Amino acid sequence: MKKILISGIMVSFLIACSSTRITSSWKADNITARQYNKILVLGLINEPDRTVREEMEQHLVGDLKDMGYTAVCSCDEFDPKAFDKMNEKEALAKLSKSGIDAVLTVVLLDKEKERYYVPGRVSYTPYSVYHRRFWGYYSTMYSRVYSPGYYVTDTRYFWESNFYDLGNGQELLYSVQSQSFDPASAKKLGDEYGQLIVKDMVKNNVLANRNEVKLKPM
Repeated sequence: MKKILISGIMVSFLIACSSTRITSSWKADNITARQYNKILVLGLINEPDRTVREEMEQHLVGDLKDMGYTAVCSCDEFDPKAFDKMNEKEALAKLSKSGIDAVLTVVLLDKEKERYYVPGRVSYTPYSVYHRRFWGYYSTMYSRVYSPGYYVTDTRYFWESNFYDLGNGQELLYSVQSQSFDPASAKKLGDEYGQLIVKDMVKNNVLANRNEVKLKPM
């Protein structure tokens, strides 16, 4: 019989890993990638720490620039409340004045936290190996029951990004929803998200990889 043992180190490694995946995406019919004068990446992220918004915007901007597009993040181009108390006409005029003709939004739809207990020792051994003798059973179960464990809190982010062509009646060309599970850091989250979304936009012919940059596999 084989003994399957997952050590505390491996459990910690699995918990520390982060991932972002697309859950659904949509694009307008009969669109082809074209050059834009200036793409604004605009985050709507209500987090106490502004680092999350800045990392999400800046990584997307970096990935767009790598592909040959001129892109800017709202955290650099405008004040956090630059469009507050503006009407539609005023906001569009402000964007036009800055030379922006497309907007890629990054919206944090929801955020969930889940707390669970990780046993100090996670193992499985078929009972036939040790249950026939009292001490074998007792010592194995004692170790499993009384080894100290710990609590872990995982965080799941739910995202949505939309791409609008401001030069074509503010038309929505692309929309994508995704989830990020327990990111290791804001920087890692931004890097993963930027690569994933830009790669999907190229795949769907919303944008073109003009510099033929090799995007990292996700």
